[in-house]
Amino acid sequence: MVAARLVGREAELDHVARWIAELVAGRGRAVLVEGEPGIGKSALLQAAAQAATRAGCAAFSGAGEELGQAFALLPLLDAFGVHGSPADPGRAAVLQALRAAGSEAVAGAAEALVDLIDRLCSHSPVVLIIDDLHWADEQTVSGFDRLACSTAQRSLLLIGATRALPHRDDLKNLRRTVGRDSRIRLAPLAAEAVSMLVAARAGAAPGPDLTRLAADAAGNPLYLTELVDALDRTGRLQVTDGIAEVTAGHTPATLSEAITDRLDFLHPETRNALTAAALLGTEFTGADLATVTGSQPSDLAPALAEARAANVLVETGTSLTFRHPLIHTALYHGLSATVRTAWHRDAARALHDAGAPSERVARQLLPALAMKNDEAPTVDNWVADWLTDTPTELLGQAPPVAVQLLGATIDHLGPTDRRRILLARNLAEGLVRIDRGAAAANLIERTLRDASDPDDFASLHLTLSRCRGQAGQHLISVGELERALARPGISGRFRQKLTGRLAQSLSYAGRMDAAEQVAREVLATGGDGADAEAACGALLALVAARTYAGDEIAALALSERALGLADGHPELADHYLMAQINLGVVHTVLDQVRDAESALRRAQQRADRAGNTKHAGQAQIWLTALFFEIGRWDDALTEAGLSSGGQTPYNRCQFEGAAALIALHRGETAAMRRHLTAAEPLADRLQGKVVGYLWLARALDHERSGNHAAALALLRAEGSDMEEVEVLLADAVRLAVTAGDRSAAAELTTCAETAPSREAIPHRAAIALHCRGLLDADAALLREAADGYATASRPLPRAQALEAAAALLAEQGDIAAAREPFDAALDIFAELGAAWDIIRMRARFRPYGMRPYARRPRRPTAGWGALTAAEAQVAELVAEGLSNPEIAERLVVSRRTVSAHVGQVLAKLQVRSRVELARLAAARSQVADGGT
Repeated sequence: MVAARLVGREAELDHVARWIAELVAGRGRAVLVEGEPGIGKSALLQAAAQAATRAGCAAFSGAGEELGQAFALLPLLDAFGVHGSPADPGRAAVLQALRAAGSEAVAGAAEALVDLIDRLCSHSPVVLIIDDLHWADEQTVSGFDRLACSTAQRSLLLIGATRALPHRDDLKNLRRTVGRDSRIRLAPLAAEAVSMLVAARAGAAPGPDLTRLAADAAGNPLYLTELVDALDRTGRLQVTDGIAEVTAGHTPATLSEAITDRLDFLHPETRNALTAAALLGTEFTGADLATVTGSQPSDLAPALAEARAANVLVETGTSLTFRHPLIHTALYHGLSATVRTAWHRDAARALHDAGAPSERVARQLLPALAMKNDEAPTVDNWVADWLTDTPTELLGQAPPVAVQLLGATIDHLGPTDRRRILLARNLAEGLVRIDRGAAAANLIERTLRDASDPDDFASLHLTLSRCRGQAGQHLISVGELERALARPGISGRFRQKLTGRLAQSLSYAGRMDAAEQVAREVLATGGDGADAEAACGALLALVAARTYAGDEIAALALSERALGLADGHPELADHYLMAQINLGVVHTVLDQVRDAESALRRAQQRADRAGNTKHAGQAQIWLTALFFEIGRWDDALTEAGLSSGGQTPYNRCQFEGAAALIALHRGETAAMRRHLTAAEPLADRLQGKVVGYLWLARALDHERSGNHAAALALLRAEGSDMEEVEVLLADAVRLAVTAGDRSAAAELTTCAETAPSREAIPHRAAIALHCRGLLDADAALLREAADGYATASRPLPRAQALEAAAALLAEQGDIAAAREPFDAALDIFAELGAAWDIIRMRARFRPYGMRPYARRPRRPTAGWGALTAAEAQVAELVAEGLSNPEIAERLVVSRRTVSAHVGQVLAKLQVRSRVELARLAAARSQVADGGT
């Protein structure tokens, strides 16, 4: 039987039942319920939660709040009970990430929430319901959208509710992600359903007058309910001979008036208690209400009992919730702004004195300190003390809130009050986190004039240096740090911090010799036993300087030293990631493939878990480069396609360039064009900076079109890092020789032969041999280059060197000698799936009567045979029942990489869920066992 509040919603309930049945079968989906206030969204969501629980699913519910929009992830944190000190490790990890000191606290908490959801889904189907998404913070909507994109990978049913026609861009994006088929638009109730709902509330079928009055509610279930209840409370509803009719008198003309009518019938003490509760949000605990009212919980019991009996409040576990957000709104806005502000300030003080978490105190302080009509807020002394003592959590979870509270407080402190210095530093940190680095720098510059304490002066300069670094103003930072170090009285610890930061700023500014000198001074004053942050900064500056000088062996040892120093220190998380990435980069340059992948995977996994998109993107680009170079092109495409956020134009150009090169070699012209087109606006933003893979892809595209001059011009990149140039050299020499430009070919060959650490780096030695072999038309040198590429695990240039050697031998008439490198090159191209190269070779060698024998066809596009080695490994673990976080831990990769592989596996095996994949794997295993 359908509950009275869901009369007329039978079709929508059928949809929900079907989706829950699909969820139990292993197929998730994302759903949006849309409609005007009071139309029944919340009632449908509550019914969905109850149906999910009956079906054996785990149901979690949260809601956006008008007063909570400034606090990141609040609806999700409420849904999963991430409060206090949770005993569950998954929830504790979310809370720990949220309270981290770094600027990625919110992103890290979002990652931990996804981990928690994945683990919950591995135990039972999960239904996650978020009501009032139109009031949710951006991070919650973004997280909901992200989960919606991958529900096939989880036993997860997402249900969100929002008002129709959202004006926010993130909600519009979410609607597109969910799709039209998974959106429920709740329309006004039809006349028959209105009559049934009124009858259910009135206890009898409505008469003509009541029917006409009900029609004024325009089919809105909440308005109908409040209207009939208001008539009943005032004695204007009479039932005669089974017909309910309305008598003469005042009738609430709007939904708001009907709700107010309900509240007016409450006892004054109950009304006062509810008004205080409204300050706490749509959901609150009795303990918090007792705290802000200065009462004992037992004193509030009668008022709360009456509110529940009057259908104003409902119990939700250990909390109380206003039956509908509109009831909360009526109470909250029923107070004047002045009175409301005073109540919020008193509530904040009461919660603070009771030891409440910073988020709950801040939620009261924010409206209390908000300026109205250009009036300055009243700031109590305890507010300044509280903000001085508890900046970390607030800066982590809600940087905009921290900025607003700190900004409202700081001007009330005198210039000699040291708290002003500390609050200014915290405010600058908050401004940096919301991308207002220029405002942060201006604030620090103003505050420096009042910093009489030398260490406060140094601390402010460290924050100012971060602002300059974010803006790319490294030379300005160098000058400011040098002037700061000239101030007397700075303690040894802060002097080391400033000097370590100076070394890094010098390296970022490209002054490598000076950076190395300053870094060595830092380490000489105390070695690794000096201030850890300063020592790490110095070591990282040395890594950059030694890498720039081509001394990768020294850079490797320095990276390992920095890594060991930063490991285990949460405050040095950023340094740890930089050191780990540097380690992977140096291993890559040194052709130490396994060590490179291991280091970069660890960096990517840790950055991903922390929500550090900058370093996750850096690890991702180097993994893409590594996999492209060693011939794992499908894995390179997986990494290039990850959406980890925070990717710079340079990184995106490298991703698009690598993908374009793979598409070109595989003969996928349309895909190549897409990637090159996508890179064009990004490359323009780099102002001519060479991006190796993109430049090579563009050049080869020009060559295919017959524009050899444009191709050679692109490949003759000058003044760029060796890592960018070296991928271009062999093709550049080949084109120059073909064009008869021996001067250019010789110049490029010299560049290859004078590359840093060429003797110690196999692939650089091979490039030099490759270029010299092309210039001198020496097949033996080209064969030697191919051997060097084999040592370096670089199959594509190896095949190209073998092809060049075979061509020279064929031109010289030694067809028998040409056959071996010819066949070897074709084998490599076939293994790579480089169809374009095979076609090109067939045409090139046809005049010599050299035809390739039949080669193994490319991997199929569907079925088990279509899976790469990495995908097959992930498929096995999915079939074993492991969640994405567990697979990521097992394989030491990022969860985003696992998610990408799972998506590819499901697509290639043409299944819709992990459950279906497990069944398919079990059936395949049985067939295999039966055949042995």
